[in-house]
Amino acid sequence: MRLLEAARVLGERRRLDMTAARSVLLVLDMQEFFLDEASHAFVPSAIAIIPHIKQLQELFLQQGLPVIHTFHTNDEKNAGSMKRWWRDLLKPASPLAAVTHRLPPSGVAMLEKHQYDAFLKTDLEDRLRRLNIRQVVVTGVMAHLCCETTARSAFMRGFDVLFVVDAVADYNREFHRATVLNLAHGFATPVLTDEVIGAFGN
Repeated sequence: MRLLEAARVLGERRRLDMTAARSVLLVLDMQEFFLDEASHAFVPSAIAIIPHIKQLQELFLQQGLPVIHTFHTNDEKNAGSMKRWWRDLLKPASPLAAVTHRLPPSGVAMLEKHQYDAFLKTDLEDRLRRLNIRQVVVTGVMAHLCCETTARSAFMRGFDVLFVVDAVADYNREFHRATVLNLAHGFATPVLTDEVIGAFGN
């Protein structure tokens, strides 16, 4: 994968040692809003990452490691700039707000968020501190919005970040590529699903 090679050149001196100890799998916004073909926010490539996320989720749960799924919602009070920027708000009662049934919820913690950053005005950091987490493994949608913003925010809070390149999805290759390169330069180590499985499965 040429993208991964290019990203690793940028971050070679800062590449992290992958370890299961003190790690959390963060699955961002795998909701029907982005997975339903009838939704205006449908991300076609999001379907392709479900098997990768499922593999990672199963691995983490088998090893007793935490998995947190976020789901994005907005109302008039918490939307902030989201209301002005996007066409509509994803209301909590909407069927499209549901996390896909294709990722089994058993053993998974849920976190509701209202902005791109999963740490902003949520208890995510408190949860991770209580679990003594050091490393955040980022997956989900969309790569250049919620995934990238949350990865940056995790870094700024002192967590090591693994960004799973083939387990994040976006509207197009340009957004995806820009995100991976930017994060590799200053915030996260880009990895593949198989690499995480290989490192954490031992």
